[in-house]
Amino acid sequence: MTSTQIPRETRPSLLRHVDYFLPVITLVISAIGVLMVYSATRGPDTLLRPAETRFLERQLIFVVIGAVAMILTAWIGHRFFQRFALYLYTFMSAALFLVLIAGVESKGTKAWFQIGGYQLQPSEFGKIVLIVALAAWYGTTNTASGRKLVIALVIAGIPGLLIWRQPDLGTLLVYGAIVAGMTLVAGVKGRHMFIFLLLVVTLATIVLQSDSLANYQVDRLLVFIDEDSDSGARYNLEQAQVAIGNGGLTGKGIFEGTQNNSDLVPEQQNDFIFTVIAEETGFIGSITVLGLLALLLIRIWRISQIADDKFGSLIAAGVFSMLLFQIFQSVGMAVGIMPITGIPLPLVSHGGSSVIATFVAIGLVQSVHMRRHDYRYDGSF
Repeated sequence: MTSTQIPRETRPSLLRHVDYFLPVITLVISAIGVLMVYSATRGPDTLLRPAETRFLERQLIFVVIGAVAMILTAWIGHRFFQRFALYLYTFMSAALFLVLIAGVESKGTKAWFQIGGYQLQPSEFGKIVLIVALAAWYGTTNTASGRKLVIALVIAGIPGLLIWRQPDLGTLLVYGAIVAGMTLVAGVKGRHMFIFLLLVVTLATIVLQSDSLANYQVDRLLVFIDEDSDSGARYNLEQAQVAIGNGGLTGKGIFEGTQNNSDLVPEQQNDFIFTVIAEETGFIGSITVLGLLALLLIRIWRISQIADDKFGSLIAAGVFSMLLFQIFQSVGMAVGIMPITGIPLPLVSHGGSSVIATFVAIGLVQSVHMRRHDYRYDGSF
C-alpha cells in the first residue's frame, strides 16, 4: 500500500456524500421536458385521429437510459474517466471522422449514425469527452500558461474541425463555450484570454464568409439582426415570438397552445421547445422552468467550488459552461435575442443523444461531490 492509499475499511462511504438535490432536480426538469415534447408532437386528439405518442415514448426511453447512465457514471467515478481521457478523446475523434463518411444527413448536416430506428449523434457525447480531456490537461498545474492554452486549443480544435465539416455550427459554438469557461476557471492570464477571444472572433468571421455553411444556415445566424429578411428563418422566428406572446402571464393551458396545435412553429419538440412552454404555461411557467435550470446550474457551480482536486473542479466547471450556454442560446433564439443555431434546451428538448449526454454530465458532477473527501486516493476501486 502506497503512502497515498487509504485502507478500504477507513474510506468514507460514497453514498453518505451523494448530493440528492442534483438527481432530483434533473429528473424534475426531464419530466417537464417529457410533457412538453408530448404536447409539441401529439397533434389533434380526436375520435378520428388519436394523439400521437411516438415522440412521448421515445423521450421516456431516453430519460430512463439517461438516468441509468447518470447513476453508473457517478458510481464509476470521474477519476476513472481521467485515467482513460486519452483513449476516450481518440475514440471521440474517430467517431466524428467516421460520421462524415458513414453517417446520415438531415437538413444539410451529416452528424448522425443510424442505429435501427434511432439516431446517435457522436458530437453530443463529444462534449463530455472534451470536458474530461480539458480537465485532465488543465488539471496538471495550478495555473494555465500560454503553452497550456495553445495545447488546449489544439485538443478542442481537432473535434471542432470535424464538426465544422458536418457542418453543425450550433454544436461547434457549445464546444467553444466549454473551452472558454474551463480556460477561465483554469486560471489563464488576461492577455492570453484576450488572444483566445480574438482568435474566436477571427474563426467565426472565416466560417461565415466561407462556403462551408449552406445559405439557410447563414440566414438562421443573421436573421435576428436583419429585420427585412424574408427567409424561412425569419418566418420561424416570427412564429416563435407569436407563440411566446400568446402565453401571456399564465398561458393557454397544457395542450391548448394555438401556435402549437396549428403546427406553425417548426421543430417545436427540438430547437423551439421553449415556445411550447411559454405559450401553454405563460410567463409564470417559463420562469419556473428557467428557475429550475438556474438552481441546477447554481448547484453545479457550488460543487465546482467545493471540489478538493482541480480535475474535479474543472469537470464541474465544464458541465456548468456547457449547460449555461445551451440554456441561454436555446431560449435566446426563441425570443429573438440570439441567432438561430439549432441548440437543444438541456433535458427538455427531444433528442436521445442530447438527453443521455446531459445525464452523463450530471453523473460526472455527482461523482465530484461524492468523492470530494477522498482526493488522496490512488484511484483504485
